[in-house]
Amino acid sequence: QVQLVESGGGLVQVGGSLRLSCAASGSIFILNAMGWYRQAPGKQQRELVATMTSGGTTDYADSVKGRFTISRDNAKNTVYLQMNSLQPVDTAVYYCNAQRWGIQSNYYWGQGTQVTVSS
Repeated sequence: QVQLVESGGGLVQVGGSLRLSCAASGSIFILNAMGWYRQAPGKQQRELVATMTSGGTTDYADSVKGRFTISRDNAKNTVYLQMNSLQPVDTAVYYCNAQRWGIQSNYYWGQGTQVTVSS
């Protein structure tokens, strides 16, 4: 099992910045990727924000490219999401995600952290 604990959400004005953190514990050696998804108000599905594979390959949603940066600290088993130039459309609950691929594939989720961008 893998446990994920997020922190760093909050209220910020348009153009501001926030950094989200996700600390992983448990059987993290089985993970192939970690990242962030978000669920905006009124939307039923979570959308990909950014991911990073264990090899360091990153992927971003088009809407956040150039503004958000995913990074990790292997010594702390923590993944970060630096969010700059925040806009009201970025308002959502942000979920940390960890993935195990292959035959025993699985997705693990954190509890979510609210990010609100006010205009």
